[in-house]
Amino acid sequence: MAPGAIRPRDEVRAMFDRIVPRYDLMNRLMTGWRDVAWRKRAVREALKAGPPPALLSALDVATGTGDLALALRDAGAGDVVGLDFAPAMIDEALRKDAASGRLPRIGWVEGDAMAMPFANESFDVVTVAFGLRNMPDYRAALREMARVLRPGGLLVCLETTPHPWPPVRWLVDWFLARALPFLGGRLAGDSEAYAYLPASTAAFPDAETLGRMMLAAGFARARYLRLGLGTVALHVAAMPALEPGIGDISA
Repeated sequence: MAPGAIRPRDEVRAMFDRIVPRYDLMNRLMTGWRDVAWRKRAVREALKAGPPPALLSALDVATGTGDLALALRDAGAGDVVGLDFAPAMIDEALRKDAASGRLPRIGWVEGDAMAMPFANESFDVVTVAFGLRNMPDYRAALREMARVLRPGGLLVCLETTPHPWPPVRWLVDWFLARALPFLGGRLAGDSEAYAYLPASTAAFPDAETLGRMMLAAGFARARYLRLGLGTVALHVAAMPALEPGIGDISA
């Protein structure tokens, strides 16, 4: 079987719909507010996709409550779409977008990351933050992201990754396995959902393996940077660019 999410799609979607009211707060608490800085770094990488920011078309996959899509828009990206399969998440993203008062508004789409409702080569950049590990087939999900990217386009991916030093990895695993479900139960009323996080993290490929999977999915090159004291990886992968002259018609 291809590596993918440790729970069935419908269970994962129902879980995310349940935790919307405390989702953003829990993200801040369990990262010490560092998730905001990580998204800013991801946005900086995304804006390197080629076109000027005002002409950049960006798709944020597994957008959740829309934080990364909103950050892309606020940084100047002119055409941003956020896609998620959980309707309550999309509703919250819509609410946050409207409350921001910022223009242009983002296109929010309820849809499946494994079969996205977009034509081939629709976007200059695709982003995904802590959502790939919830998809049923990581390789197929990466191929689908590659499909909607234009030649030379970028995939920017934030994900958890095992710490390379065993003592630190043990401490992180302990926190995720013990403290996080407790916090989730007290603050979000759903310890089961926050027990899923450490389990899904433990089953997810490490940063080096994920980079190789991106190359196998059709990306020409991939690089990554460790963040969060080594527990988070920011991957940037590029689609092959067209050879000069291909498709040109000379007079």
